[in-house]
Amino acid sequence: MKNYVSLSAAAFLFLVGAALAQTPYAGMQTRSIKALSDQQIEDLRSGRGMGLALAAELNGYPGPSHVLELANKIGLSDVQLNSVRGMFESMKNETIPIGERLIEQEAALDSLFAEHAITAEKVSAATAEIGATQAQLRAAHLNYHLMTVAMLEPSQIQKYAVLRGYHDALQEHRHRR
Repeated sequence: MKNYVSLSAAAFLFLVGAALAQTPYAGMQTRSIKALSDQQIEDLRSGRGMGLALAAELNGYPGPSHVLELANKIGLSDVQLNSVRGMFESMKNETIPIGERLIEQEAALDSLFAEHAITAEKVSAATAEIGATQAQLRAAHLNYHLMTVAMLEPSQIQKYAVLRGYHDALQEHRHRR
């Protein structure tokens, strides 16, 4: 009897797991904008990078947000600290409106589908606009990484990499050059 109960429980869990695996989007239909989570919307409205600048970050180009977080540990001077604070504020001032535009564009695309008013031409136009906005947002974040690294000393960049856990990867990357 124990084996039968155990086997039945295992079969039930297997079937439930299989059903969940087949519906990875379950629950997303209740989002206000289907393509964006609440966290993504909040990140866009706050000017956060959302991983858009990983090409810079993981290749030795720190961004202003994380540099500010580690300012004392990497030994920023007062001049550098003021500079990176200014960059961070400028970055937010530039990226928040772009993020808001992206949210509006995604909402408009979502509405076209929700209202069954979508056509192939509207898909092309909407996705082209969204793509251009995403590119603009990513470029802005990447450019602030370029500006940030330009005002740091090599030793500060190295300390930053160690503190962020990138040291081994950066060392390996430099040795391959």
